Amino acid sequence: MNHTRTWTDLYGSACALFEGRAGGHRWLVAAPPERASELPATLQALDGKGEVRLLVHEGLTPLLAALHEGPVRGVLIVGGRTLTAGPEVTVPEQEVEDRGGVVYREGGTFPAWTAALDLGGAEGECPAASAAASLGVPVVVVSPEGVRTALEAWMDATPHGR
Repeated sequence: MNHTRTWTDLYGSACALFEGRAGGHRWLVAAPPERASELPATLQALDGKGEVRLLVHEGLTPLLAALHEGPVRGVLIVGGRTLTAGPEVTVPEQEVEDRGGVVYREGGTFPAWTAALDLGGAEGECPAASAAASLGVPVVVVSPEGVRTALEAWMDATPHGR
């Protein structure tokens, strides 16, 4: 896929757009800063149609905002390991001030979730996956090393996906 655009969202999160061949779907890859360094190269090596938006974020509000911006076929959450499902989680409410000076509150209870694609792995808590599931968005959680394989497998399992 070709890297076509980079910007910063309202919350100071780094965003990048990668576009593939015509057709396909819109996907979101969301990662915390400590797991994002190799992702641009990984997404450029991806063979697929449609587009992938990379969101490098802290907290859940930037992720929820990105999911509200436009429909995506699914969100791939980059975590410490591959997970198949996770329990309901409660994130303590807190006031957050981002690097741009925007102050907002985040937190709450988010539902249990099940991965949209079976990649093996165990069950485990993942607040970002629970937050995505609260909006009805299909979610997959993988380690940084598994991003390309997981996204290509998900595209392959989706009609007109790759």
